[in-house]
Amino acid sequence: MAMSPNRAFRALRGTRSAAEFATAVRRAAREIGETVSCDARYIGRVESGVIRCPNYAYERVFRHMFPGRTLADLGFAPRDTVRGRGARAGVSTSVRISGYTTRDRTGTDHREESDVLRRVFMAGGPAAVASLTPLAVLTTAAAAGPATATATPHHVGATEAAAVEQAVTDIRDFDDRYGADELYGPAGETLRAAQELLDAGTARASVSARLHAAAGELALSVGWLAHDSGRHADARSHYAEALATARMSDDRALEAHAFCNTAFLARDTGRHREAVRAAQAGQQAARAAGSHRLHSLLALREAGGWAGLGDRRGCELALARAHTAFGHGPDDTDPAWMTFFNEAELASQEAHCWAALEDWERAGDAARRALTAREPHLVRNRALYLAELADHLTHGGRPEEAASAGRQALDLLDRVRSSRISTLLRRTAQRLAPYENTPEVATFTARAA
Repeated sequence: MAMSPNRAFRALRGTRSAAEFATAVRRAAREIGETVSCDARYIGRVESGVIRCPNYAYERVFRHMFPGRTLADLGFAPRDTVRGRGARAGVSTSVRISGYTTRDRTGTDHREESDVLRRVFMAGGPAAVASLTPLAVLTTAAAAGPATATATPHHVGATEAAAVEQAVTDIRDFDDRYGADELYGPAGETLRAAQELLDAGTARASVSARLHAAAGELALSVGWLAHDSGRHADARSHYAEALATARMSDDRALEAHAFCNTAFLARDTGRHREAVRAAQAGQQAARAAGSHRLHSLLALREAGGWAGLGDRRGCELALARAHTAFGHGPDDTDPAWMTFFNEAELASQEAHCWAALEDWERAGDAARRALTAREPHLVRNRALYLAELADHLTHGGRPEEAASAGRQALDLLDRVRSSRISTLLRRTAQRLAPYENTPEVATFTARAA
């Protein structure tokens, strides 16, 4: 059946970018107790007609967002024409997920059983991440069925490419809520499974391109988990792997993403000139993308490198470019992985620059902007911004305010696990030790210890 664009759904998005609309979908889901891994890619697949009818979880969310509208009003096909006998006449493959078998039928996406499992996973928090063994089974469906579902398929196709893409989305979603520490191990197994799929090869060039792009993005996601959990050598290796994949497949979008992450890691590990070079290379690769937000983020990465080198002028020029590009607003050319980049993240990264230049007042002001502009459901980001504010206030000679911000960050660490945040809070507590005669500071340092 030929795909028809879903113009009704596209009209409901209006002037919002696909990433912004995906954020609104996730927010609406939380309002009714649902959890959906919606991103710009999912919105694009709906609007292009690839997803002809949403699963039940998404249907409930869409009906909540647009009261009184039926699936037909939203531009979707009747469920029985997609998932009934007629739909099952197409090819059906099985994916084994930790003992559960799900079905991926022609014309459908984001399987309902997978959504149920993801809701259980999300409700369980970090302990559920640790107990899910392993995420890699998402990518290793065997055409022969459940008995051999953990073996690498002989014929890698669109189903496996979609599974790797979904794994990338899920990992990013879990990281936003819980942090990297518990997720790094199982995510690494997912990456190894994706590499096996690449080695197996595909018969169709279009599927091969999708699989290479998804595997590259997966390497970057796992690299970020390593980065955030303090495994910097592993992160560097994963980022290099993604860059090599981008170069081999001539994927400029993936290349820009790889350079962006490499620049961030270089800044965090004190290789500031490398951070500048990587950010500039990323800007070259991103020229074909046309995304103002991507150029803004890469300019921020460059600014961080200049700040680490003590080059205030270079930093200010890069920051100005970042703000100018960001001011153009989001659009449909923004990569799906950039959903985290909003006003809060812009302010947070600017705060880092001023901190590196030891301009603590401006660093504190920018860090406060990050907190007021944040998206409330991203618990990890709120914890990080509070920890960063505490650090800037400590250096700026405001120990009680620093302790208050640090205490609020500690309150969130029951819900998110990030070595990056924990380490920052411990260092802040050590710097505040001379002020422990103040009750607020003493409470914070005791808890941080």
